[in-house]
Amino acid sequence: MGSSYGLIEVSGVVAAIDSLDAMCKAADVSLVTWERKLGGRLVTIIVEGSVSDVKAAVEAAANIAKANHHILAASGVIASPCEETRKIVAKSAKRLQKK
Repeated sequence: MGSSYGLIEVSGVVAAIDSLDAMCKAADVSLVTWERKLGGRLVTIIVEGSVSDVKAAVEAAANIAKANHHILAASGVIASPCEETRKIVAKSAKRLQKK
C-alpha cells in the first residue's frame, strides 16, 4: 500500500482498538500487524500508508488516546523503512496470517 509505517503503543486492548479505529478513519492507512506484551497490558499497532497519511493517523490515535484517558506509551512514524525493519514487521504480520 504505502511506503511508511506508523506505530502507536498504548496500555490495553480497548485503547488499541480505539486508537486503530481513529487511525483508519483519519487517513488512508491499513493495519499491518499488532503485538500484545505483558499479558495485553501493552499493545503496539502498526499501520502502513503514505508518509502524510501515516502522520495524520498517528496524530489522530494520540489525540483519541488523550481524549479517552488511555495511557499512550509511545508513537512514531517511520518514513521509508529499511529492509531490516520491513523484515521484522513482516514476521509479525505473518504470525497473524497463520490463525
